[in-house]
Amino acid sequence: MGGNQSWAPEFILVGFPLGADMEVLLCAVFSLLYVSNLLANGMILGLIWLDVRLHTPMYFFLSHLAVIDMSYASSNLPKLLENLVRHKKTISYVSCAAQIFLYLTFACTECMILVVMSYDRYVAICQPLHYTVTMTWRLCTVLAITSWACGFSLALGDLILFLRLPYCGPQVVNFIFCEILAVLKVSCGNTWINKLFVLCTAAFILVGPLSVMLVSYMRILLTILKIKSKEGRRKAFSTCSSHLCVVGFYFGIAMMVYLVPDNGHWDEQKKVLSLFYALFNPLLNPLIYSLRNAQVKAAFNRAVHKQRT
Repeated sequence: MGGNQSWAPEFILVGFPLGADMEVLLCAVFSLLYVSNLLANGMILGLIWLDVRLHTPMYFFLSHLAVIDMSYASSNLPKLLENLVRHKKTISYVSCAAQIFLYLTFACTECMILVVMSYDRYVAICQPLHYTVTMTWRLCTVLAITSWACGFSLALGDLILFLRLPYCGPQVVNFIFCEILAVLKVSCGNTWINKLFVLCTAAFILVGPLSVMLVSYMRILLTILKIKSKEGRRKAFSTCSSHLCVVGFYFGIAMMVYLVPDNGHWDEQKKVLSLFYALFNPLLNPLIYSLRNAQVKAAFNRAVHKQRT
């Protein structure tokens, strides 16, 4: 322990160097996007809950995705909005640790849920006669619980390693929220174990699942091409392309943030990518699934018609 080491009561989040007027404007825009995210994902949850025709494994996992998207945005955006409107950039040590744990939990869980959703589509298209036998509610529940447990466990490992680190002098974090790699840079302790754990976690939760999904969708594509009915091919491809759009946005940005080597000139780009992750990605998911999914649109029309009658 060094003599200049002290307990870190708070961190200073640099964010984007902007004027007060621009911060107020960004706060208004980000607030609108955040509320839209909550409303859009809430609508998806409500439709799945109320419409019995959507009580299927695919929409069961989609409901988990909606919960994750709302929770992920809520884990870091409220503090960002508070700092923008109050023109301050501080966050307490406890709040920072909570942010790290929560956003990692939801991010890792979403990776696992997307893998499970790709497996569900694989069984539905490649093994349609065995779908009801394979995708039982018991299996769906086990897969969902496993996904959440995996996300929680990996985030807990990062949190435990984070809490053991000392912080000395000014804790100026060059990021918009408490992102694990950015916070590790301001520690005066040895962080190689933390960085190794983050890298291993990223490889496990990103590279592994993405490889599985690519193999699944290659087989799905081959199966779709063999479907003789043009309408059948269109319907199958529409369902899978929605999921592929979500996977592309999610895994593409995450791999750029956590697997691209940090050369010291990458910080500002990471801020923008992470902001997109927190603001736009959770909003894109319900839009993609609702706009490209006939069943969701039909459920919405039935709900609107029921309210009018």
